[in-house]
Amino acid sequence: MPIQFRAEVLDVRKSGAYSVLSVTAAGMPELARPGHFVTVSIGGEESSMLLRRAFAIYQVKSRGVYGGTLEIVVGVEGKGSKWLSERRRHDILDIVGPLGRPFILPKERVPCVLVAGGYGSAGMFMLAEQLRDRGCRVDVVMGASVESKLFGVLEMKRASSKLIITTEDGSAGEQGRVTDVLGSVIDKSEAAVVYACGPMGMLSAVAGIAAEHRAYSQCSVEEAMACGIGVCMTCVLPVIGPDGVTRMVRSCVEGPVFRGDRVRWSDVGTIPADVFGAPVVEES
Repeated sequence: MPIQFRAEVLDVRKSGAYSVLSVTAAGMPELARPGHFVTVSIGGEESSMLLRRAFAIYQVKSRGVYGGTLEIVVGVEGKGSKWLSERRRHDILDIVGPLGRPFILPKERVPCVLVAGGYGSAGMFMLAEQLRDRGCRVDVVMGASVESKLFGVLEMKRASSKLIITTEDGSAGEQGRVTDVLGSVIDKSEAAVVYACGPMGMLSAVAGIAAEHRAYSQCSVEEAMACGIGVCMTCVLPVIGPDGVTRMVRSCVEGPVFRGDRVRWSDVGTIPADVFGAPVVEES
């Protein structure tokens, strides 16, 4: 079960285009799993910004004088994330977590490929470490538009069996996108599972490539999650269930991790006519 807690900011550091916040989080590290996220109240008690912001859990530590710490990665994309990136040591944040359904780890030692776009890599470090602990080979493909928008390259290099970098402008690694190299990485590593976190367009392409190469995929979606607990219904998307029926499900509760071959990527942002419970349009 998630917990709500007042977190004291311990440190804020810059990493390329991002800010990494370390905060106190007593009791939460024992609950956190790869793929979980937290929501943060923005702007302070007097703020007009009512909606929380969701962030993937980057790292947790259960030891130390604080009884537990949490790290999240913030990319400035608007007023709320800018405010959060400007927090300083001893500031207090209201946080709820861990939330959502995490990645499912394989029961056997199988080769895995992790695909991360931009600071989507933040949610992949715990996953890489736990897969390696299970004896799995872990190949990682990290991509961004420019080098400054890559996150945690050196750390991921240590955590992975092999790391491939792509940037659209060629400023780091191979020029292109993660999807340009993914197929060959799956084939060379003989990967059985592909894990991905990043923009929705990237996830759609990754799921398709994984299916073409007969790999099982799990994708952590980046839908807007305002409440994080399934109440506001802002993060719904069409997902095919085990019974073959498409339903509009909540990313924050039923996800954010979904089987890549179950999400109807081309219909995200719409309510397909064949979805369970869709409005019936009567002909006049």
